Amino acid sequence: MRIGILTREWPPDVYGGAGVHVAQLVAHLRPHLTVDVQCFGEPRTDALAHTPPSDMTGANFALQTMAVDLEMARDAAGADLLHSHTWYANLAGHLGGLLHGVPHVITAHSLEPRRPWKEEQLGGGYRISSWVERSAYAAADAIIAVSNGMRDDVLDAYPFVDPDRVHVVHNGVDTDVYRPTDSTDLLDAAGIRTDQPYVVFVGRITRQKGILHLIQAAHRFEGINLILFASSPDTPEMGQEVAEAVAELRVANGPESVVWIQENAPRPLILQALSHSLAFVCPSIYEPLGIVNLEAMACETAVVASAVGGIPEVVVDGETGVLVPYDAAEPRAFEHAFADAVNDLAADPTHARRMGEAGRLRAIAHFGWDAIALRTIDVYRAALQR
Repeated sequence: MRIGILTREWPPDVYGGAGVHVAQLVAHLRPHLTVDVQCFGEPRTDALAHTPPSDMTGANFALQTMAVDLEMARDAAGADLLHSHTWYANLAGHLGGLLHGVPHVITAHSLEPRRPWKEEQLGGGYRISSWVERSAYAAADAIIAVSNGMRDDVLDAYPFVDPDRVHVVHNGVDTDVYRPTDSTDLLDAAGIRTDQPYVVFVGRITRQKGILHLIQAAHRFEGINLILFASSPDTPEMGQEVAEAVAELRVANGPESVVWIQENAPRPLILQALSHSLAFVCPSIYEPLGIVNLEAMACETAVVASAVGGIPEVVVDGETGVLVPYDAAEPRAFEHAFADAVNDLAADPTHARRMGEAGRLRAIAHFGWDAIALRTIDVYRAALQR
């Protein structure tokens, strides 16, 4: 069986959970199948990469994406099945499946109807991305949801989809790579103090990740510093909002209360930061699963997270972390409850460590990539038999 993987992100250009997922999935599929990868970006030796045609420079990014997808669809010849990831590649999978007469499988990492704030980033292109996704989901031979919560969202947003075509295959984590470390040398160089408790956020600067709620919650932290690995703002305006909020927090809680790493941080630094933190914080307002929570758990780090989407399928409340209910109508209440959860962990660091230890055991037992690859192959076989 030859599988064509269609994705925007591929190493070294991985900026989110979908990119991590694709890289890991391909690595664990290849012992069983022939896998060809097409991606966005500059030429690579391990994938066929595409950039928008020169005459599309300056066009809305949604139109640039469609231009790349047309090339992907053309170059998908020879695959027995196409598997696309995110709306950026869904059109390529849809058109490629029609063109070459092969099944198209989608992995649902997120849904455009659940991310209305993307209109800030794409303008009218958001209506295009929404149309692309809707059309691809309507025709897909199978849809893989990365959590049960994501499956519910798919069927709610797109009620025309046959429930029998939506399969749950959770995201995973490489627990050989993500594991606790005693080293602190990179923390020292980054200005992260280990003699004071701190919590860690890792994510893009986007409304989805709830970073502004986290910064407001941090005003109520009791002697706990905030480490932000936050980069790639959706818009310059979003980046400016975060910068202003961080500045206000530093005035209120002191200049050392926040360390903001604004570039893409190397993994060893993030591993050290997670390993020595009080907790990982995930205040997302929308999260189909949240690979970052699994990565933190694999580092024996307790998690404080919003109880949205697929997060409760990863973080066991009271056992591997603390879940905080989120209500969009009551943002201040969420911020206060989030701060209270962090402060409670700081008051009982032994309990936090036990949560971290339980988290790693759960990551190893339930979220290994070998099993995820085999479950994905089962979906491929079912799609080929339709």
